Amino acid sequence: MIPEDLKQAAIAEARKRGVSFGEFVRQAMAAALDATRPRSGQDSLLCDRSAYRGAVPKDSSTRLDDYLYGDKP
Repeated sequence: MIPEDLKQAAIAEARKRGVSFGEFVRQAMAAALDATRPRSGQDSLLCDRSAYRGAVPKDSSTRLDDYLYGDKP
């Protein structure tokens, strides 16, 4: 079910990391799923490091615009 070229690349990467192919696949799947899952109680946009690079503040839900665009006068 995995295209041969992708499987061979994954096997090579697993060897380089010193893990089995199965372990590499499990780690890759866990990382992919974790990256798409919003953190409980946190704003998914603020958790996206490509969109927002600051620490996620506790009051992000009430001051989201302030954190993203700067304090309003």
